[in-house]
Amino acid sequence: MQGVVYKSTGSWYTVKTAEGSFYECRIKGKFRIKGIKSTNPVSVGDHVTFEVETIGDETIGIISAIADRRNYIIRKSVNLSKQTHIIAANLDQVFLMITLNNPPTSTSFIDRFLVTAEAYHIPTILLFNKIDTYNEEETDEIKYLAALYRSIGYTCIGISSTTGKNIDKVKELMVGKTSMFSGHSGVGKSTLVNALEPKLDLKTKKISVQHAQGQHTTTFAEMYDLDFDARIIDTPGIKGFGIVDMEKEEIGNYFPEFFALKQHCKFNNCLHIEEPNCAIKEALDNDEVAWSRYRSYVQMVNGEEENYRTDIYGEKK
Repeated sequence: MQGVVYKSTGSWYTVKTAEGSFYECRIKGKFRIKGIKSTNPVSVGDHVTFEVETIGDETIGIISAIADRRNYIIRKSVNLSKQTHIIAANLDQVFLMITLNNPPTSTSFIDRFLVTAEAYHIPTILLFNKIDTYNEEETDEIKYLAALYRSIGYTCIGISSTTGKNIDKVKELMVGKTSMFSGHSGVGKSTLVNALEPKLDLKTKKISVQHAQGQHTTTFAEMYDLDFDARIIDTPGIKGFGIVDMEKEEIGNYFPEFFALKQHCKFNNCLHIEEPNCAIKEALDNDEVAWSRYRSYVQMVNGEEENYRTDIYGEKK
């Protein structure tokens, strides 16, 4: 039998067949998918082949094969530095949810996520959530960030899951597609899903005042079928986003504004850091490239892990 993985708990997988039946499945033996050292060999969104077995009075599925993935979102595993964690597979698009504060989303985090999505050819839409809670200065900050990412080519939408602002725009973009919602814990992913499909009634939790961070309400990725011909994958909140398996020379290709300029660099293998006659550094000096983006790029090339606690938007140091 064949189906799509709708939920993964690490040991059990909920698989939906084309006929609409759900089966609780386990995996057969150990999977090694094309050299990916992953903590989760099977992820939500995977197309799998399985056999049904009846043990006692229990019927379970045994997954025997995973179809080639069209794409996936991957990051470094939190606790195992050499391992990776595939968040979801076979996506049409990703919505990255961003909040200015409560909790803060750093430009470093945004850029690392976007680079991974670019590497796997997954369109990303930036959702600036909780816009009903910002004062004038904070609203200007959001407008600045949205303008920055729009200038690169990303779709940016200001939303409020509580007031319903622009939820209809998000819905329109989701019709007929499999979308993933991602972001830090507390940015409002589950609240947004509830606003899109109230009958799901996903659990939400208050922000931890002490640390201005969200508490994890989603412990495993899970896909839901929505009434308006859309599928959504709700994911656990991500604290940090370590990029995986990228050579220094290729990272710049996943910054669209760098990629557009690199042909004008003097050297074909320009890393845009020390080299003379670099088109990206010239654009930086002319304020044609954002300093926050360049700083994120340099951090990635140097292999620095992002600093989750501090963030400076676009300040030239």
